[in-house]
This record gives sequence, structure tokens and C-alpha cells, in this order.
Amino acid sequence: MPKAALLLAAPLLASLAGIAQAEPFKCPHRGGDFTFGQEANVPSLDQMASSAIATRNIAMNIFEALTTRDEHNHPILELADSLDEAEDHLTFTFHLRQGIKFHNGKPMSSADVVASFDRYKRMGFERSTLDNVDHWDAPDAATFVIHMKRAQPTFLEQLSSFSVPIVIIPAEDRDDPPRQLKTIGTGPWQLVDFVPGSFAKLKRYDGYVPNPHYEDITGFGGYKQACFDTVTFRIVTEPGARVAGLQTGELQGVEDVPAKSAPDLKGDKNIVLLPLLNWWIQIMLPNTQAKPTDNLDFRKAVQAALDMDEIMDAASDGNYRLNVGFQYPGQPDYTDAGKADYNLHDPALAKKLLQSSGYKGETVAILTNKDYTSMYNAALVVEQELKAIGVATRLEVTDWPTSTERFEHPETGWNLYFTAWGTQPALGALATMQFLAPPTAGYWPPAGHDDPDVVAAWRDMTNLPSEQGRNDAFARMQKLVLDRAYAYPFGSLTKIQAVRANVVGFRPFRIPRFSNVYFRD
Repeated sequence: MPKAALLLAAPLLASLAGIAQAEPFKCPHRGGDFTFGQEANVPSLDQMASSAIATRNIAMNIFEALTTRDEHNHPILELADSLDEAEDHLTFTFHLRQGIKFHNGKPMSSADVVASFDRYKRMGFERSTLDNVDHWDAPDAATFVIHMKRAQPTFLEQLSSFSVPIVIIPAEDRDDPPRQLKTIGTGPWQLVDFVPGSFAKLKRYDGYVPNPHYEDITGFGGYKQACFDTVTFRIVTEPGARVAGLQTGELQGVEDVPAKSAPDLKGDKNIVLLPLLNWWIQIMLPNTQAKPTDNLDFRKAVQAALDMDEIMDAASDGNYRLNVGFQYPGQPDYTDAGKADYNLHDPALAKKLLQSSGYKGETVAILTNKDYTSMYNAALVVEQELKAIGVATRLEVTDWPTSTERFEHPETGWNLYFTAWGTQPALGALATMQFLAPPTAGYWPPAGHDDPDVVAAWRDMTNLPSEQGRNDAFARMQKLVLDRAYAYPFGSLTKIQAVRANVVGFRPFRIPRFSNVYFRD
């Protein structure tokens, strides 16, 4: 796992030097409404409290953070102008960019940063990022200082993750309850209207101040300009409707094109296909608080029954790759640790484990959604594979927001939950395995009973001084998670995004970016 400080150094040196550059990006054409077909309903626009990609798609065009990632997922500064790290690595001093205003016109200061960190510490979905922080303070309006309990070589890597980032909000919103945050950020786009299940509309924020250290957008940072007048996220959960909207021009871009539709669209001169390899890893998570998935032998029986090729073929129309664990092959952090527990497809072993678990025919509730077709189709196959070994099942199909809400409340009676991890694996092993670390471990251990071996591996991933030591800890954690069936990774699929041919500057990324994108005259 690369050292965050090293990853940060090159972009920072470039940015602090101002980059000997050409003119910053200017919109060749301004105006128009870009309508984007999003495939899933949005649980909330509270970016601090939701890990859902449907939230991130919209919210990350509205909010910004002190740090983010560039085009290659290297940490860079965003709302911070510069950063001083003490020689003992116990103090990080952020000097804020000046002239930044929130969408309500209020100037941003360090008091807003303090309030944002305070709120995240209370309710942020990945608040374990701040476990090693002793305290923070603001010696003046332009400075924010983080004081660590002990040196942590991965801290800047965690802080810069945009999986569930610590976005900066006005101080007066610090006490907004989870998922009820007022949608006021500092980004180039501000919220106009949001109707859950239907659409979200953003407009250009004319008070936006681009980052002068860059020439163009990079990742979720850099020099950003809103060229469209408005961007409308239209929720279109039916794949055929997204394709039809793209063909007629009702939609200028779509989040997902079904693989079976791609050949026909490839010949349409009005449409540009944008494939993204390794878009996400299809995942099923067990509820270890509920019977019978609280029993290890039962979870292992489920694991032994799974045929990953069959599941992924149904999930992706054949557009997939099998891979062990929680990183994509070819990534620096990739390991096949735990491969002995992957893709067993051994019904005899599954039945034997089922018997040893003491399973007495209890119904297993399989929670999935129809917004993401790949998750729904994967669930249909898993249900059949479990029935084949003698497990009684009940398929519970909701929309995506309801599914994620129930997942976050394991007492609601579900046993197996279908999701996908995409942004997190792309950000690296640390961002991914945080999903399996307390206080929000995805397998939902009973309160106060997190697996001590998994927790120890996570702490080593986070704190060990050597890169090799942290890599070894990741391999150990992945092997533990697979061996104890705390997660069932199926494989990775390729996502195909698309835009109309008159759209210029739209580059596929983990999250759709609408800055520096415009319509051709």
C-alpha cells in the first residue's frame, strides 16, 4: 500500500509551485441543460452520512473537502491552499484557500471546517477515519490544525478519500440530523430542487472560485468551471428507458448502458460509448446479528454453494471478470489471499456445512433492489443456488434507498444484502476495508463484539510504519473476511456510460463530473 505522504508530495509540489501553465480552462460554450439518466434512486444528499454511489453522483458536484484525489487517485488539496505536516507527523496544519463562499453567499472560514469535522466525528459513515485524531482547532480564520494521538502514515490517504468524504458545510448546519443535512456546499454546482425518486436539479454557482493551482479538472479536484446553465439528474431505473432516452436526445448522458444494448448503440453516430473496466465488485453481505447467518458454518455453507461465474454472468450480461477479494487485479494492493474460500461451487460441501450449522429450515431473507439490475439479477441466481442445497429463502425487493436504509438497521430482519463496491476499490485497499471496520463493519457484528482479529488487521493496515507491513495486514484482513464469510465478493463488471455526440469534455470517472463539460455549438 503506497505511503500517503509520498503520493501527496508530487501533486502538492506542482500545485504549490503554481504549475508553469497555459491558460486555465475556459468554457468554449456556456448554456443549456444537461440531463443525465441515473440508474438508481437517491437515499439522501447528505454526503457525510451516505456511502451510496447514487448519493455521491450528485452530492460530489455540490460539496468539496479539504483534500480529494486526482485523476489517478493520488491525494491532492482542494479547499486547502497548502498543508504543513510536522516532522513528528503529529500535527497537520491546513491553510485554507481564500475567497471561497458557500452557495448561500457566506464566506468559508476555519470555523466552518471545525463544525464539519465535529459533525462527521458524531455521525459520519466512515468516522473511524478520525479515530487516531486527538483534537482539532482553528488558531485563526484561515487555518485549521489537526493534532494526532500518534503518527499514522495512512492518515492523509484516508482523509482524501471521496468514498464518504468530510465535506465542508456552513457551521450553522453542524447539528442537522443524519440524512437531513441542508445541501449547501462550496462546489461549482448548487442544488435547485430535489424530488426523491424523480430528479435532482443543479444550477451553475456563479460565486464559485476555481482552484488557481491547476489548469483543468483532475479527479474531483483541480480547476473546475460550470459550463451548462443546469444539470438535471433524472432517475431512470429501467435500462431500456435509459437507452431510448439517449437515442432520442431526451437524455444527453446515462450512467449505465446494458451490455446487450452496446452493439446497436456503437453504430449510432449520435452516441459515444464510454466503457469503464472494473467498475465495481459485486458484493453480498451477511447479517451476523440475525439467525441463521449469525452461525459461521451456515455462512460457510452459503459460500460453498456459490457459483461466481453463474452469478456474474447474470449480473452483467457476460461483461465481467472473476477476481478474489476486494481489489482489482493489476492494482498495487491486489492480493489473492483467501482464494481457497472463493468460487467453490461445491453443493456437497455446502450441504455438509449446513448440517453442522444446526440449520432447522429457517427462512433466509435476501434483501436486494431493482434500481441496480446487476444486483437484482445476482440475487435471483443466489436464491436458486441456496434453494438447491436446501435453504428456505425469501427474496425481498425494494428500491435502492429503502434497501440501504434497511441494511443500516440489521434488526429489520434481513440476512443477506446485495450491494457493490466501486469507488472504494479504486481508491485502494484502505478505503475498501474501512467498510469492514468498526464502528460500521458491513457484516454487522453484535454491538461490542467486532471480530478482534479483523480489528487488529485493520489497525495494522492503518498504523504500521512500513508499506510492506500494511500490505501484509491487508492480505491478512482479506483472508480473515473470506475465511469467516463476513462478505461474499462475486467478481467485477464493466460499466458502459454514454453521452450524446454533441457533448464535449465528459470523461468517464468513478463519479460523473459535469464541470468543464459543454455542448458543441
